[in-house]
Amino acid sequence: MSRRCDLTGKGVLSGHTVSHSNHKTKRRFLPNLCNVTLESETLKRTIRLRVSANALKSVDHRGGLDAFLKKARDEELSPRALEFKRLIAKAATAEAETAAA
Repeated sequence: MSRRCDLTGKGVLSGHTVSHSNHKTKRRFLPNLCNVTLESETLKRTIRLRVSANALKSVDHRGGLDAFLKKARDEELSPRALEFKRLIAKAATAEAETAAA
């Protein structure tokens, strides 16, 4: 399992731990990943994702998973999240067509 956020694409960064004597040793900065279950209003089901805490704040700020995926770029989403984005777009257009008829 990779250490990468499914929604924002945030991953592991590398850098140095710098001591008081300015001695540098390599270290890794890991993202704060959480296993969460998010609800999609359009699909009327829940989706399990591995998401960073920062992405959870973004999802909440944008008004839910559907709004977040609608606004997100395809390059930064994981293949699984991209599939959910396509399903949500497809269900939204079908819902709009039935409302218009």
